Amino acid sequence: MPLSSCPRGVTLIEVLVAMLVFSLGLIGAAGLMAMAARANQAAYLRTQVSFLAQNMAERMHANLIGVWRGDYDGNYPDAGAQDCVAGCTPSQLAQHDRQSWSGQLQTFLPPGPEATIRCDQDGLPHAPSREQIALRPPYGGHCRMTIMWAERSSVDAKASPQTFTWAFQP
Repeated sequence: MPLSSCPRGVTLIEVLVAMLVFSLGLIGAAGLMAMAARANQAAYLRTQVSFLAQNMAERMHANLIGVWRGDYDGNYPDAGAQDCVAGCTPSQLAQHDRQSWSGQLQTFLPPGPEATIRCDQDGLPHAPSREQIALRPPYGGHCRMTIMWAERSSVDAKASPQTFTWAFQP
């Protein structure tokens, strides 16, 4: 047998093995990219929730009379409609804020978000009178905001519920 005929075909096998290893590496890289995209989407949603919560807290801080009266308490999304173009009472402004915030929840979060806001005046030495409320006293109670939405952890996975809860004082 001539010596030159022995190494034939070995180079082809080496190339095929190298292509197999390279393709497995590409499949792994694609999987990592998919996981990174899902993590990025989850981070985006959590940023939106944080932004929305701060937005509503600022609205409440601007309308302390409505907070004292309990006009912000309730479940969201809220279907009420209030137009404040020509001016509003504190209760009407709270209704307008509820309507606007409900729209933002539905726009920026996946379908079916839910939220609740509950404010209490427990532990206060006294609740202000109507005259004192009209003077815009600082709100001495505490509010609790909960926002719930569903986010998928993978392509085939069922959407898992997520919850953001924040206790604050407007």
